[in-house]
Amino acid sequence: LHAQCSQHLRSPRMDLCHVPATREKGWYLALMAPNIKGPNYAWLDPSRLYCNPQGLQDCVGDLLQPFQGDPIDMVAGIDAMGFILGAAAAAVLRKGFLAIRKAGHLCVQTLAQPYTDYSGREKVMEVRTDAISPGLRILLVDQWVETGGTMRAAIQLVERLGGVVAATPRPCPAGVAAICIEDSEGGRWIRDHYKCAHCVPPSLQPRFDRHQ
Repeated sequence: LHAQCSQHLRSPRMDLCHVPATREKGWYLALMAPNIKGPNYAWLDPSRLYCNPQGLQDCVGDLLQPFQGDPIDMVAGIDAMGFILGAAAAAVLRKGFLAIRKAGHLCVQTLAQPYTDYSGREKVMEVRTDAISPGLRILLVDQWVETGGTMRAAIQLVERLGGVVAATPRPCPAGVAAICIEDSEGGRWIRDHYKCAHCVPPSLQPRFDRHQ
């Protein structure tokens, strides 16, 4: 898998239908594309893996595997790329999907939460107030957790409305899923307080943490 990732990240093209004979966990990570546009963009673009049908299915399956049997009432995806994986996860679970949006896009009553994103920019996130009732168990999905600021803001919105981030019988609640949760201060806080699912094998995690 390490060799596949190194080879495909250097390749500008991909076979949208190719599936390896042996599908190890995270094989689809090799389909992701590196940033070629400079520091104003994320260091890696995962959206290329969504173009591969089996890659998308296996990615969603790996994200949901740790939550098998957990009581989940709704899936929430974070604006904007979290909408893709979140909606796909909701369809697999046969649950409703809630969009947590950047401020200014919802024309209904909302609750707002300021946050700082991975690039250090100050932003505001909103969620509609009529979708989460007290005790509703939410699985939060985003594409990536780098500094943790965006995911933590989404957690705060859900919990301020009385929702539970997909509670399980465990002492701490569950409910955060992303392709990668980096070993940053914010990423560690989320791992310590919530049950998490991600797709990066342990052998590759240090490279992802170093943005390699």
